[in-house]
This record gives sequence, C-alpha cells and structure tokens, in this order.
Amino acid sequence: MAQRNSPFFDTATTLGKILSFFGIAGLCGVLAAGLLIPGAMVAGNAATAGIEAFENLPAELSESPLAEPSKVLDKDGTVLATFYAENRVPVTIDKISQNMKDAIVSIEDERFFEHTGVDPRGIARALINNLTSSSTQGASTLTQQFVNNVLINDAASKGVDQSQITFSGNKDIQDKLREAKLAIAVEKKYSKDEILEGYLNIVLFNGTTYGVEAAAQRFFSIPASKLNIQQSAMLAGMVQRPAAFNPIKNPELTLKRRNLVLAKMLDNKKITQAEYKAAVKSPLGLKVKEIRSGCYAAKYANNFCGYITHLIVNDSQFGDTVADRTRKLYRGGLVIKTTLDSRLQKEAEKEARAAIPANDSSNLGTSLISLDPKTGNVLAMAQNKIYSPQDGTQYTEYNFNTDRATGGSGGFQGGSTMKPMTTLAWLESGNNMWDEIDASRDFYENEFQWKASCLARGYTNSIDEEDGGWNVNNASDGFKRNMTVEYGLYWSINTATVAEASEIDLCKIQDVAARLKLMSPTYTSPATGEEIQRAANPPFVLGTENVTPMATAAAFASFANKGTRCEPRAIESVTDAEGNSYKAPEVSCEQVLDENVVRNLNGTLSKIAGQRVARNTMDDTPIAGKTGTSNGAAATWFAGYSTGIATVAWVGRNDSNAPIFGMEINGQVYDYADSATFASPMWLAYMKDVIGYYPSEDFGEPDEAPGPTITPIPNTTPDSSSGDEAGTTQVDDGTTDESTDNNADNG
Repeated sequence: MAQRNSPFFDTATTLGKILSFFGIAGLCGVLAAGLLIPGAMVAGNAATAGIEAFENLPAELSESPLAEPSKVLDKDGTVLATFYAENRVPVTIDKISQNMKDAIVSIEDERFFEHTGVDPRGIARALINNLTSSSTQGASTLTQQFVNNVLINDAASKGVDQSQITFSGNKDIQDKLREAKLAIAVEKKYSKDEILEGYLNIVLFNGTTYGVEAAAQRFFSIPASKLNIQQSAMLAGMVQRPAAFNPIKNPELTLKRRNLVLAKMLDNKKITQAEYKAAVKSPLGLKVKEIRSGCYAAKYANNFCGYITHLIVNDSQFGDTVADRTRKLYRGGLVIKTTLDSRLQKEAEKEARAAIPANDSSNLGTSLISLDPKTGNVLAMAQNKIYSPQDGTQYTEYNFNTDRATGGSGGFQGGSTMKPMTTLAWLESGNNMWDEIDASRDFYENEFQWKASCLARGYTNSIDEEDGGWNVNNASDGFKRNMTVEYGLYWSINTATVAEASEIDLCKIQDVAARLKLMSPTYTSPATGEEIQRAANPPFVLGTENVTPMATAAAFASFANKGTRCEPRAIESVTDAEGNSYKAPEVSCEQVLDENVVRNLNGTLSKIAGQRVARNTMDDTPIAGKTGTSNGAAATWFAGYSTGIATVAWVGRNDSNAPIFGMEINGQVYDYADSATFASPMWLAYMKDVIGYYPSEDFGEPDEAPGPTITPIPNTTPDSSSGDEAGTTQVDDGTTDESTDNNADNG
C-alpha cells in the first residue's frame, strides 16, 4: 500500500495533540458501547486513564503476510492438492466488483469515506442504541475491523494459540484503545481504497474461506470481479456473523440478511429502486465449489502428496521447527512443483488397486513406483490402500514405497531382487556370466569361512547352533547341479547365488549394494545397539534385508542408465506468496558401476523380463528386470526397466513376514505364490500402457562366451514355474539373529 501523509494527524504538533485529546477523551467515554457497560461508569475515569494508556500504545501496525493456500503441482502444472489454514486468494481492488465494494461499505461502515479511522458519530449512535434498546450495535469502522483482522493474522502467523488471540467478542477497553490508535495510524498511511482492498482480502466469510475472491469462488464459482448486486449483498452480509449467515446451512437466515444489505445499499443510493426490487426477489443462486485442504482431499496421488509434505516439513529452509514448517505449508502460499507425471500416476493407481483391492480380506498391500533413470525424477508413486487415518484395513497413512523418515513403512524383504548385486560383484571381480559354478551344494557347515575383507578377521562363519550350518533351499527341484552364472541368475537359483558368493568377497557384494544405495553397509543390532557389517551375515545375498521400493527402483534405474545412479527427486521448484524461491533438489547422478559390467548384467536381466515376464509381448521395447520373492511370499517383487522408465512392483504383507500360502486373495485361495502371481503381472499391465511415453534405447549387446555353455537359456518359460525362488530368505546363519530381527516390523 502506498503511504498517505497528512499533517492533520500529526500528534507531534499542538493541534494534533489537542485533537487526539478530545478524540480519545470522547472515545473512552463511549467505548462502553462495544463493551455493553453503562457510559457513566467509565466516562470520567476511563477518559483520564485512557489518554495515558493511549499515548503508550503502539502506533505502528505489525502486518504479517496474509495466510495463503499452498499448492502441490504435477510436472505439467496441474494442481494435485491444496493446503490451507485459511483459503484465500488475494486480489487487487480493481479485481473486485463495484457492487461488492458498495455492499460492504453500506452494511459495515456507511461513513467509511468520511471518517479518519474512528467514527465518533457511529460510536455515539451505538451507545445510545445499546442504552435504550434491547438490541446491540457495534461501532467499529471498516478500518478498525481491518486492524483487528491484521492483529489476528499476525498472531496466527507467529503460531500464537487461538485461545490467546483477542477476537471481537472478548475485547476490553485497552484492546479497543489499541485498535482505535492503530486505525488512525492506518488511515494516515494508506488510502481508503487500499484499506478497503486490505479488508476485503483479509476478512473471514465462512469456515476457512477468507477474502472476497475465495468467497466468490466458493459460493458462486466466479471471480470477485464478476459479482452482481445480490451476490455482493449476500457476501457482505456474511462477515458480521460468518457461522450464522451460512448460505449452505442457513439459507433462510442468510437470505434475510442479504435483503437487509440490499436495503442499506438502496438507502445509500448505491442501487436504484428497480435494481433493489429485482435483487430482493432473486434466490441466493448458489453454485458451490468446494476446495478441500490437504492430501486426504486430493483426487489422486494422495500418497505422493504425503511424501511431498514430509519433504517440506523435514527441510529446515522452511522454518526452524516442524511447527514452523507446517505453518509455512498451510499459510505461506507455497507453490511446489513436483516431478510427477499424472498420466503414469493414474495408470499406476488403477493397476495397483486392480491387482488386489484395498478392502480385500487378505489385507495384502500393493505398490508401484516409477523413476526416470536419467534424472531420478519420481514419475509415479501408487499403492492399493486408501490414504486416510480412518480405521479399517483398506486405509493407511503409511507409504509402502518410501522409508520411515518420509512417512513410509520402512521397506520389505527384497528376496531375489538382491541377487544381481552378487552377480555385479562377481563381474567386478573379473569373472564372466558364462563361468560355471557348483550349484549342487546346499549346506555350508559352521566352520566354512566366507571371505569378508571388511571384517576384523577377514572372514565370517555360517554358524547355526541347531543345524550346525546354513541350509540353502531352492523353490524347485532339479537345480542342484553345475550351471553357468547366467543360468543361475535367469532361473533365480538360490544355491547358484550362494555358490557365487562363496567364491568372492562378501564385502564386495555389500559394497555394490551400498554404492547403489539399496541398503547401508551396516545396520544397528536391535539387541545390543552395535554397528554390524551386513557382510557378517551371508544370507543377506538372498535378500533377507528390508529394502524400500523407492531404493530398489533407484538401484535398478542405474542398470538402465549404464551404471549411473541418479538420486530420487520429487520436487522441481518451490516459491512462496512473497515471491521467494527455495532450494529444490537438483538432478544428482553419479557413475557407480562400470558400463561394461552393467551391459553384461543387462544381457541376462533383459531375458528375464522379455521371455519370462513379458513373454515376448513387448518385443519392440527393450526391457530388463528381476523377480523377487521372500519366504512364504510375504513380499513379492518385480523390478523392471527400459532406458526410459524404471518401475518396481511390490505385493505382499505390510504387517508381518508371515506366509501368504493358503490365504484367499481377491476371491481365490493360493496354496503357492511368488512374484509371477501378482507383482510381475501388475508391472506388465502398467508398463504396457505407459512405456511409450518415455522413448527407450537398446541396452547394448553383452559379451559372448568363447564356446558353447553347458546350460543354455531356453527361449520360453515353463508354465509350471516362474523360476523365482520362494524360500530365498533363509534369514539365520547361526552367527547372529540380527537379520531376523531387522525384518520383524514393517509398519
């Protein structure tokens, strides 16, 4: 607002002090009008005390920014969710219809353009009315009401509890004196149009609807600039008692109030007799548009929205405390542009819910998450459960895709999706995919020494106090024999992966997983609090550790991106109502694997995805991936990708690691299940619809064996088996029980 100076108001001059004295002496004598106290009780003493108190009151109005809604947008600018404590859309005075300006002045302060902030005539009128009739009148000018609203806004923006804020109905003389002095100061500083603009933007109309633009949109679905006479009269009438004059809940009372405003507009010659007659005969004519607040109200991408809110409230640049950051989200007018592709999101939600409905008696969860391998941008994040705090198995606020710090469940046993890490370590150690290994061995005695250079002894043992060693099982018979590394990975043979691990350094496998940020290289023992290297527990190579779908997607996206891992990124930019920009995560990528090593791995993973999962239905698009199943199919996975999109599908229990065998799921009883039962079909149904949005390239040809291999990969998949290893997570090698404990609670 532009400053307007007038020497008439300058209390530093003699004239100003005299005017202030008489003005405040009179004011103190009649302030009782607003307090419903007999004037004779306060006229003398209050006037004297009031002058002294008035001189000591602040003369400068502290104006915090108006609370404005924050918006979360997808990558194309579509609004996903709106957050507000006060739904408000500030507009300039020229964007408010003249009808609305006339209506509010007529009903709230008809002498607005004549007084100087405090209206002695209005105070006297209210005093006489309140002393001589059973009805009560207020005497606050629009400027005083503006001041009162600014004080309330300032307190709310600083986190003051509402019980500590002085509202209109509980003011004492000191409050009214302060309001009056500040109103005079505001009139010195701002023009009448500026004050009217400020008032119409700050005032409460109903519930959480603040400001005339939001009110016009809320009740008539039009901008404030288009408000006609009767619409303006209705809105102007609401501000006196927003809860009572609610056109949705109390239409008759609101209509009566509207017609009173129309009569005042006629008295003040703001409308003609003909306009009055036409307006007063008209219905309220509501066209209500509800703008609900928060992630629960979002039409889609609710869980992704929740993830975004966690990123904001965990980021110190938005405030010193969580309360400050939350207040910034709900009051700061943030515009948060995200990386989400709504085309993919809607498809992901459809398929995640179709695979297993949210209210299915099995209570199984499903999730799909897609990343752009070249940027790490989160393109979709979906699950079957409904994002809500309500009771019932169909509802949850946990995000199955993310970690606990961002509202996630903390992950699930990765099963065979971990096996490529062993193969990568094998290749990095100078070996080949066609190398032959002995997959017949299914028992590693207590004394067997697993090479682990990161441990103090340089090795670890597979000790099991009951069995005397580690029993390694396969899901299907007939695979305990010599085979190539490629064959073992293709069919996801446990004994093959363990045979590889027994010949190389476990710490190299641990390091691959750490470079890909699939899991940290150490974990804290729940029993002792001691930091333990994952390599100390050989079964981790079969996926005993919990991993999140997001971390898994980022790891497999690295395979799609020639060994370059990009940090998952969900926010592109953030600005606030004041025009400030905040630091958003930049694209952050790092080469963590040798391109040739990844090319050779992709040679096998492309066969898994193309021949076993897609069954040659996506021949035109190069795809690759790995299945995964934990013990009892408590967690089933498919992590698949093209060079354009990396997507992880997960289906399983979010409440325990108990087997799902024998359960009725989606109307059918399953005595056996693995990744081919739910996760892989869900991935395929989704990717077939969206893979074309992001063009793909070939992965490159893998190195070829110098001669024929002993176990060539078949071109078809037996219908009787997906080849994925249920029973992959033999979690206890007898050395420690940490791996079991780490998976005890998925949230």
